[in-house]
Amino acid sequence: MRALICGVGGQDGAYLARCLLSKEYDVFGTSRDALGSKFQNLEELGIAQEVNLLSMDVTDFRSVLYSVEKVMPNEIYNLAGQTSVGLSYEQPVEAMESIGMGALNLLEVVRFVDPSIRYYNASSSDCFGDIGGIAANEKTPFSPRSPYGVAKASAHFMVQNYREAYGLFTCSGILFNHESPLRPKRFVTQKIVSAAARIHAGGDERLELGRLSIERDWGWAPDYVDAMWRMLQQEQPEDFVVATGKSITLEKFVEKVFAFFAMDWRDHVDISEALFRPSDIATSRGDPSKAMRALNWAPTRDVDGVIESMCMAAKKRFGS
Repeated sequence: MRALICGVGGQDGAYLARCLLSKEYDVFGTSRDALGSKFQNLEELGIAQEVNLLSMDVTDFRSVLYSVEKVMPNEIYNLAGQTSVGLSYEQPVEAMESIGMGALNLLEVVRFVDPSIRYYNASSSDCFGDIGGIAANEKTPFSPRSPYGVAKASAHFMVQNYREAYGLFTCSGILFNHESPLRPKRFVTQKIVSAAARIHAGGDERLELGRLSIERDWGWAPDYVDAMWRMLQQEQPEDFVVATGKSITLEKFVEKVFAFFAMDWRDHVDISEALFRPSDIATSRGDPSKAMRALNWAPTRDVDGVIESMCMAAKKRFGS
């Protein structure tokens, strides 16, 4: 089997590459500039030399066409595009182009080059918007509240349309928040963990955060890439919610992280209204019942396990 991972350098791309390599796939991975990228996550996982790397810009149809024709994969995993909700408020055009147009280019190339290619699309819980604290499933209507969520919803509907209109094997994983030590520092979870580790190691910084009342369903990233692979092994293509089914507030997350380092978070954290998002989601929780039933999938770590893993890695990194 031959797989093409678009966005292989990110957290999910690296873990997915490791997952597929363990199943004896030939793995090809793309980034906008494969020659200039360091692929630190692949290096961290010890698999950089096992992944065939190439440059591809998902917003450029010719670039996508060239790459797919060169690799001729059995499976394509589209994890490329803007990944930050916060950044999408600053760069909404880039969000729509990299996510929406990127998905359209890949779908069109699959349709023209080889309709037998199985295609996975990284959808997002941000498509749901704020649904009043209920656990979202595959039938919950979309009502995104950020440029990122709007772009992801657009890509999601295109995937459904290509499945229904052209008979392609296309599916979306509607993934809720999932973390790991590979998370970039611009994500709030890694920002919290790294700051706590530095403070514990002797730093005197103050950690600035936005709304602590938001609730999120946080899972373990390696579990979620396993679900991606399982989706493409089904007889019929379907969309799946991937989540733990449980959520906690950001305040509780912060408390647990600082408790790991035997500190009281209230002594080190400041709330800044400048970090409040224009239209944030109060509560986000997923219902993974369908994935658990149809994919025989289940999360292996809850949020406490995720926090422990991230804190252990940060403790080692900062010598705390």
